[in-house]
Amino acid sequence: MTGGAAGEVLTRDELAVDPVDAAKLLLGAVLESDSPQGTVRVRIVEVEAYRGGDDPASHCYRGKTPRNEVMFGPAGYLYVYFVYGMHFCANVVALTDGVPGAVLLRAGEVVDGIDLARSRRPASRSDAELAKGPARLTGVLGLTRDDNGVDLTDLASPVRLLAGERVPAESVRVGPRVGVAVAMDVPWRFWVDGSRAVSAYRRGGKRTRVVPTL
Repeated sequence: MTGGAAGEVLTRDELAVDPVDAAKLLLGAVLESDSPQGTVRVRIVEVEAYRGGDDPASHCYRGKTPRNEVMFGPAGYLYVYFVYGMHFCANVVALTDGVPGAVLLRAGEVVDGIDLARSRRPASRSDAELAKGPARLTGVLGLTRDDNGVDLTDLASPVRLLAGERVPAESVRVGPRVGVAVAMDVPWRFWVDGSRAVSAYRRGGKRTRVVPTL
């Protein structure tokens, strides 16, 4: 799975696949966000896949709610949620309409709009830390709950997802997802080896025997 040519908007069909496959596709892709202050572009270097009814770590495990309904498709939309009472996290919806699945955008490298990104994350000690983690990534892009449901495949959208240079398979690393309370050992986190923007691994809480079908 390679996606479109670098710089082109990823299509809904390209994203309407299993979240594990979509996660690999998104490595190296560029998320760009417009605001009155300017545009910030971030190259995605770390992601996590989440399914629905067979994934107890997923927001959709117990069915559709007003909070997670965007995750039920169609693919190519942005799913933004609020966590810990202080942070926003951004996901790219995958799979087909009515079948829930998404990819959490965990970390990225700012490739354009660096001054604006720095102003949004003044506590960052280096540019590599600006989008190092899902809350920092949404912060530098200026994403909030108002962006929930935005169509990432539409060039006229304020937030767009562009194909990037393909990350070679030998540069992709795989491991368990970060900080989830269940299904902690499912290896659905993918990251670009050697990127200083990749976040630190933190294992989640209680163990469970219920895991998604790989």
